[in-house]
Amino acid sequence: MCQLSNIDILDLSKNKLTGVIPPCLSNLSDTLSVLSLHGNDLYGRFPLWKNDICAFEMIDVSDNQLQGSLPKGLANCSQLEFLNFGNNQIVDTFPSWMGLLFDLKVLILRANRFHGAIGEPEVGDQFLKLRIVDLSMNNFSSSLPYEYFKIWSAMKVHDSYDGYYYGYSEPTLHPFHFDGEKLTRDDPEVKYHYSMTISNKGIAMEYAKILGYLNVIDLSSNNFIGEIPNSVGSLTELRLLNISNNNLTGPIPLSLANLIQLESLDLSSNKLSGVIPPTLTHLIFLAFFNVSDNHLSGPIPQLNQFTTFENNSFGGNFGLCGGPLTKKCGNPIETPLAPPSSAFAEEDSGMWFEELDWKVVLIGFGGGLVIGVVMGLTTTSIIEQWFLRFYRGRRGRQGRWMHQIRFA
Repeated sequence: MCQLSNIDILDLSKNKLTGVIPPCLSNLSDTLSVLSLHGNDLYGRFPLWKNDICAFEMIDVSDNQLQGSLPKGLANCSQLEFLNFGNNQIVDTFPSWMGLLFDLKVLILRANRFHGAIGEPEVGDQFLKLRIVDLSMNNFSSSLPYEYFKIWSAMKVHDSYDGYYYGYSEPTLHPFHFDGEKLTRDDPEVKYHYSMTISNKGIAMEYAKILGYLNVIDLSSNNFIGEIPNSVGSLTELRLLNISNNNLTGPIPLSLANLIQLESLDLSSNKLSGVIPPTLTHLIFLAFFNVSDNHLSGPIPQLNQFTTFENNSFGGNFGLCGGPLTKKCGNPIETPLAPPSSAFAEEDSGMWFEELDWKVVLIGFGGGLVIGVVMGLTTTSIIEQWFLRFYRGRRGRQGRWMHQIRFA
């Protein structure tokens, strides 16, 4: 393969290939646009490029056993749009140096051994076209990358031409044509569609094709701490947001209500507190919502999409109440009924007694029983004392009479 020339696409994915990636593949970097080796059993390091020329637009080496760190020679691949190193054994920190790849739209580094804080961007215009970022199941720590949320501008603006699929296309010789009235652009036909597997709505989902409007952030299963920054609410074109299984604290920010295109929101297995903002009911496209295993409290909103979510979306929050949970929000205050008016006393007396709360009746019966017992005991004691005085007085008179008889 290293003797090939003028090759555009090399796809050896989903086989049983073993061993290392031949280093001589770097000789093809000036012509090779698509390299897909995912789903094999390859190990070792990814080859280092020997020159500064790099024609790569797509690299997918996911689901292997690659080791080492990401090759910084990829910084020369100025046309790179899609990079997937997911599910390997890469040990590295967040590749902020990739922020200068201005065409990069998909960055998937899930299930590796990346670690440390993501930190702040080195310059203010990094990852400008990034639409899909999956850093889940690593060891990233510190706070969420709120500074990057501010500059990921592709997730903030609606693209009028978002119905395309990600893929490799050959440029046309005549990209424009005139139909007699206006000049229109001929979009090149996709020659090779990119694919990926990401977590969507709680399950791993394979996308054989990736639509251009799909905007995803998955930072789940790391060691992020602190609060969810308000800046995430500026990513108004976001479709999937997953920051579950971290150590996040504080409230759910109100700014999440700005994510009007959101279809899936997973905040589960953190330490979030406070209430579920009622403004989240404005997210009318929200089909999946999970805040289970946090420290949330208060009533669950009962409008729009929230009426469709089941118990497992809210479980593990002992302070939450209301449907779909069986725990109700507080006890209603019982207003005592007024006695019937004198004009209708005889007619409505039976109905009034039927409407009395059984608790009130029970309390009255119990109180009457106690008073009756006390009065009974008191009356018995009085009668007993009177009988004793009467008996003692009678005996005294009888004794004096017998004495007088004997004396006589």
